Amino acid sequence: MRVVGSDGFKGLDGQAPGEAAQALTAILQTHYLRYVIIVSWAISLMVTVGMTPSLLWLVATICAGALRGETEKRVSQRAGAGWGMVFPAVATATTAVWAVAPLLAWYSASHFGRELAIALLVSGYVLVFAQLRNSPRQALMISSPYGAAGLIIAVSLIGGPLFWPFVTVLPFTAASLFVLVTMTMLREERIRAFQEHQAHLIEELEAARDKADAASQAKSNFLGVISHELRTPMNGVLGAAQLLSATRLEGAQREYLSIIRNSGDNLLSLLNDILDMTKIEAGKMSFDMVDIHMDDLHRRIIGPFEAQAAAKGLTLSSSFEGELPAVVRGDPLRVCQVVQNLLSNAVKFTDQGEIRYVVRGRRISERRAGFEFTVMDSGAGISAEDLERLFQPFTQVDNSSTRRFGGTGLGLTIARRMAHIMGGDITVSSRLGEGSTFVLAIEGEVVEWSPAAEAEEADAAIEDGDHMNVLVVEDHPVNRMILEAWMGAAGHRIATAENGQAALDLARDQRFDLIIMDVNMPVMDGLTATRRIREGGGINAETPVVVLSASARIEDHEAGLEAGADAYLNKPIDFRSLAALMAEAPRGRQALNQAGAEAEAAAKAA
Repeated sequence: MRVVGSDGFKGLDGQAPGEAAQALTAILQTHYLRYVIIVSWAISLMVTVGMTPSLLWLVATICAGALRGETEKRVSQRAGAGWGMVFPAVATATTAVWAVAPLLAWYSASHFGRELAIALLVSGYVLVFAQLRNSPRQALMISSPYGAAGLIIAVSLIGGPLFWPFVTVLPFTAASLFVLVTMTMLREERIRAFQEHQAHLIEELEAARDKADAASQAKSNFLGVISHELRTPMNGVLGAAQLLSATRLEGAQREYLSIIRNSGDNLLSLLNDILDMTKIEAGKMSFDMVDIHMDDLHRRIIGPFEAQAAAKGLTLSSSFEGELPAVVRGDPLRVCQVVQNLLSNAVKFTDQGEIRYVVRGRRISERRAGFEFTVMDSGAGISAEDLERLFQPFTQVDNSSTRRFGGTGLGLTIARRMAHIMGGDITVSSRLGEGSTFVLAIEGEVVEWSPAAEAEEADAAIEDGDHMNVLVVEDHPVNRMILEAWMGAAGHRIATAENGQAALDLARDQRFDLIIMDVNMPVMDGLTATRRIREGGGINAETPVVVLSASARIEDHEAGLEAGADAYLNKPIDFRSLAALMAEAPRGRQALNQAGAEAEAAAKAA
């Protein structure tokens, strides 16, 4: 049966284009082996029929092989649509040259000639069927010259005693070829079944991967929503606690208030850990590359833990070793987050003794330096078994129901993964009863090796003591009440709006010294309202704007600044940061923008 391919070539046996391509590829891969066989046949003929006939047959066969090889290369480029008649015709012609060898051997005068002729005929059939084992019909056609040679020999033996012995070789050869083809087909069928099973498994794995990706995306979206929804009521809780702490309270009331604030801070820390872990897993953890003064970084890292260590009766010492640059480029917030996690654990798990914090530096090149932030404690230490799972998420050394310390078990996991993102690592060594040593090793780009001369400190005092007109735009009534109470206690004049559209209506007719704008609101969001104020060219077009949001993502901060805001504060609001911004607001948008960047950095590092 013949089938027509898309390019007009016709296959002889209706085989799939893939099988044709596979068979032709196999032939091309063994292309040079045929010349080895040609030479071996020529040697056997040489000792049987003589030098001259053998050399003539060798030259003719090599030329035919070269022609066939060139044809196979050309046909292989079109095998996807069927082999056509070109390859079988050329292959049959070259086989005819090969088939002359058994005739030469049969009709030679050598005593071994007839045995050699039969061996060449059988091996010729085997060679053809071995190469075209996936295409038995084409194998029959291409091997037909051997059949013709065998027929010539059989005709010459009719009536003689060797006729029937020669004919009996035919079923022996056919049986061998049948076994070869059958075994090949069975093997190919097994391979095909295995490939189909493998493809099915790959499809299942891809489907499982897609489901896992979708679940991960849903988790990220869920945590993003939860971030906003939790931070908004927490702003009311912690804001009210800050206001309440400024009033006269009894001892028990102040203690209860301290519990509220500490619990809120712990809940906020837990939420930040989960969000950081989600960002790292999603590959969305971003880093800000800014100039870092090593002295400032040291004060920022060590400051929060001096009082904590003193409260527990611990000695906290710090030192610098090696060659440390004065200014490097990096993300101080992330470095602080990682090192402070190590210091926090050291203070938490050390009951007595000393905590040492050592910063070592080494010069790699003129523009690059290596750093080791080492935290050593004299605590209980960690066993070898616990060290193996120390950096696994949601894992703590003490997992018993009576453990002394809380937490999610995410701190060290986040710290190490952040270190990896920064191109470094965290290592730990510890022995039970002898304390632990954690080392953060990273590299950084050097800006200055030596400290620059200190500039004269500028006077930041505000000469004008007048109170400001402030517009507070916030859809949550509790948050509006807290902001209004806090600012009103300081003597500022407050106007409030529940959404962006109401804020635009107020800003159209009344001048304000500062606008505090929530981001997520009904009717019109805060970013849209800020753009309208900037683009409207009204009396508040250059009024400083501080945007508030429950989202702590850097991309959301950038979106607020791109909309025209001058500073960005996270919820729950840190009133100290807000007070610092309000102190800069009378000096204009540029001063507020600089103060906002400093306030945001301080809030993240705290």
